[in-house]
Amino acid sequence: MTNRDNESVFDYVIVGAGTAGCVLANRLSEDSANRVCLIEAGLKDRHPFIHVPALVAAALATPSLGWGYWTVPQGNLNGRKIPIPRGRVLGGTSSINGMVYMRGNPRDYDDWAAAGNRGWSYPEVLPYFVRSENNEAFEGSPYHGKGGPLNVSNIKRINPLNTSFLGAMQSLQFRRREDFNGADNEGYGPRQATIKGGYRESGVTSFLKPAMKRPNLEVVTGALVTRVVVENRRATGVEFQRGGETRRVAARREVIVSGGSIGSPQILMLSGIGDGAALRNFGIPVSHNLPGVGANLHDHIASSVQMVTSNSTSYGISLKALPRGIWNIFEYLLLRKGPFASFVFESNAFLKTTNGLDRPDAQVVFQPARRNQSTFPLPLGHGFCLSTVLLYPKSRGRIALSSPDPHAAPIIDPNILSVPEDFEPLVRGLKLARRVFATAAFARYKATEFLPGPAVEGDDALKDYLRSTAATVYHPAGSCRMGADDDAVVTPELKVRGIDGLRVADASIFPTLMGGNPNAPVVMVAEKAADMILGRAPLAPLQLPRDR
Repeated sequence: MTNRDNESVFDYVIVGAGTAGCVLANRLSEDSANRVCLIEAGLKDRHPFIHVPALVAAALATPSLGWGYWTVPQGNLNGRKIPIPRGRVLGGTSSINGMVYMRGNPRDYDDWAAAGNRGWSYPEVLPYFVRSENNEAFEGSPYHGKGGPLNVSNIKRINPLNTSFLGAMQSLQFRRREDFNGADNEGYGPRQATIKGGYRESGVTSFLKPAMKRPNLEVVTGALVTRVVVENRRATGVEFQRGGETRRVAARREVIVSGGSIGSPQILMLSGIGDGAALRNFGIPVSHNLPGVGANLHDHIASSVQMVTSNSTSYGISLKALPRGIWNIFEYLLLRKGPFASFVFESNAFLKTTNGLDRPDAQVVFQPARRNQSTFPLPLGHGFCLSTVLLYPKSRGRIALSSPDPHAAPIIDPNILSVPEDFEPLVRGLKLARRVFATAAFARYKATEFLPGPAVEGDDALKDYLRSTAATVYHPAGSCRMGADDDAVVTPELKVRGIDGLRVADASIFPTLMGGNPNAPVVMVAEKAADMILGRAPLAPLQLPRDR
């Protein structure tokens, strides 16, 4: 269908085929009466690194699969620039991420609701997590779903070093947690992955591919959206560049921006929605003065204690491990089993690093492989490490335009560790990692501490170590914050303030990060957004027991 200007006309136009965009394309096109267009800057997800779970580091390091984003120099990290990998491919970052299925702590969503975001409490979002999920484990659990599009599984054969990690945590008298997505997430244990039959489960494989055969869904790849078209304070369509040409599609009902925490604020600003003074400086006509666009940027921050050993139990490339490695390759090619069917980081813990907290403030992630930055992504040699992730950073930064050219990367400044309190859980986590590696469970590996190194002792020295090594774990969020206040970018219905017919649905709307990996919450946001867009009643809240 076209209008008189030869524009393609759709009911809904979705900008960005990442996790949220794929979910929305599926749900909005379920009704054959809805004509839906999904626009993605990247190409199809054909690269082999995407689909083999253990090649996640290689996928992250492949330039053709990402945007190549870096932060500006971070003053609290000794002036270092930090990479911010984001997927530029069908499936977006779900095609290159770590495949971890985590929802965060139930109290995180209660906090959203308490801040004025009606409809976003844990009992109200839980049914959307359940609806999207096909969990191969936890049969009969009311916290989990069966038959949903997104497959979630246990790793059937984890590296033996994980047994040592779990044993060490037990010896230190931490709590064992079988399900990090149930009544609470405090404790240690193996974690679940979005993997199906030995392959990565992305937004494409779970949501988009089943919908692509529908005649009312059109997917456009290799198309860079340059702006949302706004007329009389209403979003009426989208302009994009493809094959050297600028094209336009019209939206009769809504435009939904799902470009992620970097892309969504950039697209809004290019469309004249943002801080008016800054936009005028770039010669961009102001559609709506909304200074909150790009603000509230934050991310999970991490640093690690790294060990090296001559023992070849860990994942890694060495002459000693060569026969096993060759067998593992054939095992995967023939059976889709073994280490190549795993996401490498197979166990972790959520812990309270100090007394008096109502939920864990740190995620401790065990890696049964040496972190060899000089050979990344090839894991040469052997070792293991424990990374401490700061779950609730107080530091806030911003996304800003660097140019009115939509091809130019925006300015990314998460302002990492700008609030002094953010150091404390990380320092406590580094100390805990040393305690873990000093237990009897790790004695047989005869490992030595490579980083920070035994000479680095005391809080001040560990803070210096953090300044030289800390980085994000690629969970940027909050840059189009949802809220009931006038400074928020979107309402609790995800509508962009001041512009009709325009919503944002992705991690950029998070008021605050949850205490865990954000991919599953983004799926939930998109599921909930689809019901809002279609005018459906929300799913009935699930009031389930919680740990106290």
